[in-house]
Amino acid sequence: MRVLVGIEDTDHGIKALESTVERAKQTGDDLTVAIYATDGSIEETESAVRDRIETLDVDCAVERIDSDPGSRLVELAEREEYDQIVLSGGQRSPLGKIKLDDVHEFVLLNSRTTVKLVR
Repeated sequence: MRVLVGIEDTDHGIKALESTVERAKQTGDDLTVAIYATDGSIEETESAVRDRIETLDVDCAVERIDSDPGSRLVELAEREEYDQIVLSGGQRSPLGKIKLDDVHEFVLLNSRTTVKLVR
């Protein structure tokens, strides 16, 4: 399966990467990591992600998304015919409902590709 992992500048993003890499090693999935930043520096995020990929000893392509990450993730997934998009999951509200940021919401509502939220 071809998997596109959208990694943002949070600990949740790194955890999503780690769990997706673990699954890919078991199943032989073909991974591409798309790096974007919502709050911090994309350079710092890219450096942290590349270091983590090296530590995890996985062979994967790395794409950098500099602007409009939601639409770029959807566009990339459809253009390159990925089977799944993986994103770090949202947070839970005090009432137990999931809260999504703008990127996650856009991808979930607009992607024709299956989307998996990792929490």
